[in-house]
Formats: sequence, structure tokens, C-alpha cells
Amino acid sequence: MDGDTRLSALRQDFLATSTQSMPMAGMLFWAVAAAASRVLTPEQLAYFVGFGSGTVFPLGMLIDRLRGRRGLQGNRDNPVLTGFLQCLAIVAMLWPFVILAGIGRPGLVVLGGAILMGLVWVPYGWAADDPVGMRHAIARTLLCYAAYIFLPPALRSTSICLIVLACYFYSFLTMRKA
Repeated sequence: MDGDTRLSALRQDFLATSTQSMPMAGMLFWAVAAAASRVLTPEQLAYFVGFGSGTVFPLGMLIDRLRGRRGLQGNRDNPVLTGFLQCLAIVAMLWPFVILAGIGRPGLVVLGGAILMGLVWVPYGWAADDPVGMRHAIARTLLCYAAYIFLPPALRSTSICLIVLACYFYSFLTMRKA
């Protein structure tokens, strides 16, 4: 991209070269987490969410390859794409804080993971010029906090996983496509 490219053109390029593989991968991850929450101990589920969440990005790339798409490898000199990928790195850098906070309180790892991973929707929404990103992040955060605060401990983690799935489903249906 040259220095004269307008933000609207950069956003269109981002949207055209991005796919829904990341939301698909996120939905798959949280569906497995929801099912796992019914059979794993809270500590095992926290471990799964804390470390297994790192599979979402590569899984999204695999989904793209299986569908014959290049995905986020589209236009690497687009600064909008670069900014989005840098936000992914920021979320990854915050993960140790969530894991440390969850020592002895595994439900906090599930809550923290749900919220942290949801923050990626803010830069996605900005990059795609799509309000679904901010809506997703806000709804997901508020609903997950509410589940953690108001539900009995036995239902918290499963409910958080299901809330995340519902937010993904909403976003998947309403996000702009190129």
C-alpha cells in the first residue's frame, strides 16, 4: 500500500482478505470448552482454557487452508492488518496475568480467557469498519462477568463458555463480509 491509500480502502482490503475462519475457530474452541466443562475438574478446565486458547489462531489458519483461502496472509503491507495482528500480540502478553490471578481460583482463568479473547473483536471491528466487533466485546464481557458473579460456582464455567458461543454466533451472523 502506498502513502496515499485512504483508510476506507485499507479497511476494504482487510475485509476482503480476512475470512470468518477466526470466528469459526473460536466457536469450535469454546464449544469444546463448554463440553469439557461438564467432565473436567475446574482446574483441568482452567488449564485447557489457559493453554488451549493458543490453538484458536493456528486453527483459524488451518480452516482457511482447508477452504483454499489465504486468510490473514492476504496483504501483509496493509497497516490495518498489521494493527489487528499487533492487538493479538497484546492479548497474548496479558495471558500470564490471567493465569497468575487464577491460581487457586480456576473459574477466574475461564472468565479471564473469555474476556481477553473477546477483546480481539474491538480491533477487528475497527479494522473492518464494522460495529459488530465492539458489540461482541461489550456483550461478551458484561455477560461473562454477570455469570461469574451471579451464578452458582457449579454453573459458572459452563455458562461462560455458552455465553461466548452465543456472542460468536451473533457476530458470525451479523459481521460484514467482503
